[in-house]
Amino acid sequence: MVNITKYRDQLIHYIDPVARIFARLGLTPNQLTLISLLFGIASAMLYGFQHVYLAAGMLLLSGLFDFIDGGVARINNKASSFGAAIDWIIDKYVDCLVLLGIGLGGLADMRIVAIAVFGSMINTFIKPVTYAEIGYDKKEDGKIKDPLEGVGIFGRPETAITLIVLSLFNQLYWAIVIVAVMTNFSALQRIIYLYTHMRQRDRL
Repeated sequence: MVNITKYRDQLIHYIDPVARIFARLGLTPNQLTLISLLFGIASAMLYGFQHVYLAAGMLLLSGLFDFIDGGVARINNKASSFGAAIDWIIDKYVDCLVLLGIGLGGLADMRIVAIAVFGSMINTFIKPVTYAEIGYDKKEDGKIKDPLEGVGIFGRPETAITLIVLSLFNQLYWAIVIVAVMTNFSALQRIIYLYTHMRQRDRL
């Protein structure tokens, strides 16, 4: 499995034509982030009512708008620290709401959903803790760039893709199992990476 986030810069070029359309419409990056949240809430509610295909479609749209907002910020030169922070926060709201919607809709075991939510949160939480304790602060297009971007084989894009694809095959139980296992495994990879590299740095 590939860490898609590692290839963000290459993928941006494919989404730029769409981002330019929204930039010309005058929508701000924060407005697009809000639209992403609304689609995410819709996805969670649809999963809760077992409308799986529609829910998967809403989740796909949420992910696309989440990707587009950064492109619009870059094109219109409107990147901001608040925008980067709120984008990150809303991402986690969408992830957790969708996972909970699947569980509350009876589409997967709620105990496994809880593990998936925990894995999704801790896998991301490692990054701001690292920024605070170690001091990564280099930014490109308003986002902090750090080695952790390429560490861990399963992050937010992989979670969304797994949920969307397995929704189409009515296999959400296994989608949640995969997310639960792989997000926690990815978090462990990041912890090992930090431990190894921080020990090396401390010896210098």
